[in-house]
Amino acid sequence: MYDLSLYKRGDLLEVPRTLFTHFGIYLGDNRVAHLIPDILPAITKDKSAIAKMVTNNRLLMGVIAKVASVRVDSVADFAYGSDILINHMDKVCRQPPLDGEEVARRAEKLLGSVTYSLLWYNCEHYVMYCRYGMAISYQTYQFCTTVRKIVFSRMSAYLTALCGVCFMLCLSCVTPLTVVLTVLVSFTIWMAS
Repeated sequence: MYDLSLYKRGDLLEVPRTLFTHFGIYLGDNRVAHLIPDILPAITKDKSAIAKMVTNNRLLMGVIAKVASVRVDSVADFAYGSDILINHMDKVCRQPPLDGEEVARRAEKLLGSVTYSLLWYNCEHYVMYCRYGMAISYQTYQFCTTVRKIVFSRMSAYLTALCGVCFMLCLSCVTPLTVVLTVLVSFTIWMAS
């Protein structure tokens, strides 16, 4: 059970999960607004079915279909058994938080269906906009930085060149075009590393 006296209207709540952190805004009275991928609102208008807790299958299908909703759930349903961090992003974000009432008003104003993007508009973008006035995601930034380090490494340039040569030799398709593409792609990755 969660001690609701710890939360104030407009608090940013974080729930660490296995691969990511889920975020929401506390609205008061055991209610949390959060953006969550969900396929169900795209395929039915049955409000009672949609109101039920989002299952993993609904969530995954929502991610794939890029559909989500900003919805209100109880603290327990939002946290899904995990510990809750309160306003932890205040220590990370350079921007001071808005007044709690303004944060909650922003969160409530955005309730409903939204287009979802794992990288460009997820639950962290939503709460960061509500609390700090800017839709950013540190998780997305860290992910993109890691991918960039992997893709734009010298080892990737070597492997790309090697794969290009193997492809040309195995398929006996050594043409000026395939040679230029192999060199160009490898060189581009090399220069970006």
